[in-house]
Amino acid sequence: MKIYLKNQARQFDKHLEVLRNKKVQHYDKKKLLEKTTSINIYTNKSLQELDFSFFFNYHIFPANILVAKTLWAAEKRNMKVGDTIVQQIFLPLKSFNLKVIFGVRISEVINENNLKQFSYETLEGHVEQGISSFSITADDGIIKFSIHTYSQPGNWLTRLLGPIVTLPYQAYCTRQALVHVKKQLEQQ
Repeated sequence: MKIYLKNQARQFDKHLEVLRNKKVQHYDKKKLLEKTTSINIYTNKSLQELDFSFFFNYHIFPANILVAKTLWAAEKRNMKVGDTIVQQIFLPLKSFNLKVIFGVRISEVINENNLKQFSYETLEGHVEQGISSFSITADDGIIKFSIHTYSQPGNWLTRLLGPIVTLPYQAYCTRQALVHVKKQLEQQ
């Protein structure tokens, strides 16, 4: 985790190079907090008719919360297991935003008729420790977007601030991601 006052988007290539060499944080999945949040998608299209390019290009969060650069975009190809993502989170303070940089690594990609999903694990230095899965499913004609996480604070600072700052902000970001993906799918 690195904290900046200035937007780091122009430096994403450098951050991506550093993060590519970071290891996934060690975690024991049985000891992590599990959480699933979902939202229904209302569209006249079937899952097979929808365009998921935004989803597999990691456009999950609104740009005022998180911007990212992915290894597969840098290499002009599709997402695959082992790819790294540099994430820049905007932490709102009263008069300005802190920009926090950290990374994740893709651990699973599924692109089937009734299931679109990818998962990533946090890299060393991430504010969280664990794994997140993003999935879009179709079951009995109902399309649903879900975020499923196993996580715990990833460092002493987030352990200390977790109950006061991290958990409420994480819940806010999750709600915003659900609405953001819903909007992208329903507008097709």
